[in-house]
Order: sequence, then structure tokens, then C-alpha cells
Amino acid sequence: MRDKHFRGRQEQRMIRAELIRAWPSRCETTVVELANDASVADALLACGWSLGQELIGLAVFGVAATQSTPLHDGDRVELLRGLQVDPKQARRLRAQRSGKSPSP
Repeated sequence: MRDKHFRGRQEQRMIRAELIRAWPSRCETTVVELANDASVADALLACGWSLGQELIGLAVFGVAATQSTPLHDGDRVELLRGLQVDPKQARRLRAQRSGKSPSP
């Protein structure tokens, strides 16, 4: 039985989240421990990373997220770079270089 001094006091559970950001030739990853009710913004603050001109989006396990998205133990937060070329345009350019016409 718990000591009477601890009655009514909730233990704060902690979760672990991994954060990752990547560039064409390198990547960085870090693991942070956060309060059980933490959000993506809390994870960014804990590791000192932020969105900016180059890193413009967020995802949790590849699913689009916002800074207010709640986190769960073991989540992976991904900081995303913007697209350099529209995917459809990139496909057209690859097809032109290979001499094939892209299918519609």
C-alpha cells in the first residue's frame, strides 16, 4: 500500500520519441524523453530543432503531422524537406532523357 503522503499525487509517466531529419548525403537522429501528454512541438523543443526555410513539414511514421499532434511512446517524428521538383515533372524529364514517352 502506498504511503499516505503520496495519495492523490499522480506519477508522471514518460515516453520516448525519436526525431529524424535528413539531407541527400547525411541524416541526424536523436531520442528524447518527454511527458506522457507531449506533442510534436514538445519533442522539437526538447532536442533544439525547429522548422525553417529548408525543413518545412512534419510527419509521425510517415503520416502528415502538425506541431500539436500528440505523441505516443516509441513514435518517430520526421522533419521533412520541401520538394525540389514536382514529381510529375521529374518523371517527364526522366522519360525524355531515356527516349521514352511517359504514359498518361
